[in-house]
Amino acid sequence: MNSKTILRGLAVTCLSVVYGACSIPKITTREADKATPDSYGQAAADTTNTAKTNWKVFFNDEHLNALIDTALKNNQELNITLQDIEIDRNEIKTRRGEYLPFIGLKAGADLEKVGRYTSRGASEATTEIKPGKEMPDPLPNYLVAAYATWELDIWHKLRNAKKAAVARYLSTVEGKNFMVTNLISEIADSYYELLALDNQLDIVKQNIVIQNNALRIVRIQKEATRVTELAVRRFEAQVLSTRSLQFDIQQQIVETENRINFLLGRYPQPIARDKDSFEALKNVDVQSGLPSQLLTNRPDIRQAEMALAAAKLDVKVAKAQFYPSLGISASIGYNAFNPSYLFNTPQSLLYSIGGDLIAPFINRNAIKAVYGTANARQLQAVFNYERTILNAYMEVANQLSKMGNLEKSFDLKYQQVQKLSQSINISNDLFKSTRADYMEVLMTQRDALEAKFDLIETKKQQINARINAYQALGGGWQ
Repeated sequence: MNSKTILRGLAVTCLSVVYGACSIPKITTREADKATPDSYGQAAADTTNTAKTNWKVFFNDEHLNALIDTALKNNQELNITLQDIEIDRNEIKTRRGEYLPFIGLKAGADLEKVGRYTSRGASEATTEIKPGKEMPDPLPNYLVAAYATWELDIWHKLRNAKKAAVARYLSTVEGKNFMVTNLISEIADSYYELLALDNQLDIVKQNIVIQNNALRIVRIQKEATRVTELAVRRFEAQVLSTRSLQFDIQQQIVETENRINFLLGRYPQPIARDKDSFEALKNVDVQSGLPSQLLTNRPDIRQAEMALAAAKLDVKVAKAQFYPSLGISASIGYNAFNPSYLFNTPQSLLYSIGGDLIAPFINRNAIKAVYGTANARQLQAVFNYERTILNAYMEVANQLSKMGNLEKSFDLKYQQVQKLSQSINISNDLFKSTRADYMEVLMTQRDALEAKFDLIETKKQQINARINAYQALGGGWQ
């Protein structure tokens, strides 16, 4: 039988004597539900998962990848989280040091004068250091010693506290990974929104040219008394409205560029991009894999899992507070009233060793409160873990459904734009031959402009749904 087993037995014996019929509150436990459905709605089950794809390969845009690289280095919020990781790493060192012996050195000197007519003064006055040599008055004192204290971790209270610190450190690391996925997704969304705005601005400029040509024709027809001044004023108003829309889009471009610059941790400057690449982008399928893969791919799920592990260990630490703690202290050194005698051995040698067993007995309410709080937080962590898994599943299912519906919507809107683009030419020809009213021309131009805007917006939503699906599956942090 080793010494640790003997000490544990001694502590248990003491505990039974001290507590008697006193009982420790029971812990309320609940196992986390890690079950997930076999597939995402109507999607077929497949182990191929886009989340495993590196973000540089997934986006495959040199301008966007350069922006993301800059953000991963300069984003302030991400750098703050990196310091949180460093703080948690230091917490591990702190907890590890608590269950190891603490050893230190101390040195001291003092001078003391006691009253002659006191028991101690009278005793020292009649005491000789050696024959014929009295005790010094006042009496100096010099000390050089090493000391050590150690709390024996017989209930694993300190070890569990260290393990809880490790779990929280890992949870913070996963939180950083989750922030990286969100940061990459946000930059990509803003980047493609910028490309969409560029294309919308081009469409507006093209429509201004078309409308100015139509206005010129109307003015000629007005001079020929084929139309009234009302038609001229309506066409002029249409041109002014479209020109106003141009400046609205330009403002949106500035704000989107600055939003990206903020995420990159830099002051406003132009964002390098190829606006023509937006139209050439193809809708690539996202492989969703199995829902169970979310448990390993999603950083926020692993973050919640590590937080749950830490909360369970906190309960064990709180429970150990009810048990006796065994501490050992020791010291060794030299002590003398004269420096010349300080290192005389064994005359000036001093040493001590002792142990104490401390157990709470009366007024344990504070310990019970800490234990109850740890228990409640452990249950919170379980519910948070389950909620995180459920939320992850819902996000993936929603984005996969959105991608399918947007693809069908885009095809229909594309056909609509083609028809309306043809209608502009037809309406202009009919108007020139006075076979169509000017209102038909205006309505056709307006409908075509709105349809083209809607088409670009739908394509942007398709791209965003693909990005969000990639993020929801747990991609981007690798």
